[in-house]
Amino acid sequence: MNVADFDFELPPELIAQEPPLERSGARLLHLARDTGAITHSAVSALPTLLRPGDLLVVNNTRVFPARLLGHRVPSGGAVECVLLTPVGVGEVSEWDALVHPGQKLKPGARVAFSGLLQAEILERRAYGRRLVRLWTEDGSPVDAAVDAIGHVPLPPYIKRADAPADRDRYQTIFAQPRGSVAAPTAGLHFTEPLVRALRDRQIDIAEITLHVGYGTFQPIRVDVVEEHRLEPEHFDISEHAAAGINRALDEGRRVVAVGTTTTRTLEAAALAKDAGGRIRAGAGTTDLFIYPGFTFRIVGGLLTNFHLPESSLLMLVSAFAGTRSVLAAYREAVARGYRFYSYGDAMLII
Repeated sequence: MNVADFDFELPPELIAQEPPLERSGARLLHLARDTGAITHSAVSALPTLLRPGDLLVVNNTRVFPARLLGHRVPSGGAVECVLLTPVGVGEVSEWDALVHPGQKLKPGARVAFSGLLQAEILERRAYGRRLVRLWTEDGSPVDAAVDAIGHVPLPPYIKRADAPADRDRYQTIFAQPRGSVAAPTAGLHFTEPLVRALRDRQIDIAEITLHVGYGTFQPIRVDVVEEHRLEPEHFDISEHAAAGINRALDEGRRVVAVGTTTTRTLEAAALAKDAGGRIRAGAGTTDLFIYPGFTFRIVGGLLTNFHLPESSLLMLVSAFAGTRSVLAAYREAVARGYRFYSYGDAMLII
């Protein structure tokens, strides 16, 4: 299967640079999974588009301000560092990080961030990545320093600096455990009134966790889909969430995943040894790559934003609803001026 089969034309002006004025004010394209029929609505109408008994599953990860701006010591040259995956914790911690300018930052190079946080490059890795050691001058927790001085790691297609408002708007209302470098963006559309309206319709919500890592930005650098590999990401499913999801499955009720990260977590959990196509509680990591041909065991509906051409996320959506139908829906969305990507509009596939 060719990566190029998942390309589409997208005018740059349709890439959302700001969130909508209201979280649930986004437009919603409804794609019928069985027929490919398309209708147009709004996220606020979600309670009427779903049916009583449906179970929505959301990702409750919290984005942390992983983008650090500093300067080299002693030269003073500007440095940007995006923390990806922690290797250690405590007063001194090591991180896999994206660092710019990578070529100039060799092992042993020192960086200072706002006079509070210090870093040393320990190891060079591929594609601008480095193993970085972080510590604070006063011995205070590194995580607290990062939260104090870090910037929201907005995706590279948002061509502006982050603003104070992004600390709230690039975070879902479900956000709890800290650990993501990107938001589970389908969840950004939810508000407390929308949640109440869903529950009034007997549509319940379960929360699971997948900490979104670099893979959400990672370009596919191969020509053949099957040769691509995702990086492992940490997930955690509570006993309460697992019981609720399994009960819905046993009762024949539809499980609707809010976002591709939720979808990957649920389907990875169902594939675990001895899971038997159901959800087992617990923590772990997954590098599950879903593309057309995949058999879905848990997810019967999907709410998602519109994704990058030739991306693993678009391939997941195509696996769920069919490549032809999904690309036709994307062409319709472009023709009607839908807003794309993280701060954009949404798509419901049921």
